[in-house]
Amino acid sequence: MDIGTFEPTTIIVVLGGLMGLLLILGAPIKPIRMVGSGLIKIMIGALGLFIINSIGTLMDFHIPINFVTACIGGFLGIPGMAALIAIDQIIL
Repeated sequence: MDIGTFEPTTIIVVLGGLMGLLLILGAPIKPIRMVGSGLIKIMIGALGLFIINSIGTLMDFHIPINFVTACIGGFLGIPGMAALIAIDQIIL
């Protein structure tokens, strides 16, 4: 199945389930816990970009979702998302 054929709700449910699984199971070892925390932040960043792109389709606006943009959005949060939007609108 091609990734382009997934419904937006399916993607949100799968990402939410993975985040919930990582939060519930946790990790007893600190390095594994740090990796899990980083993965959760990256997934939150990808989900945030997905939501921005879903809303942005009304205004012909799109930010590519890749590892770098998901990391920026996940680790920097709302200011990172605002920076990505500003870079896309002003520079690109």
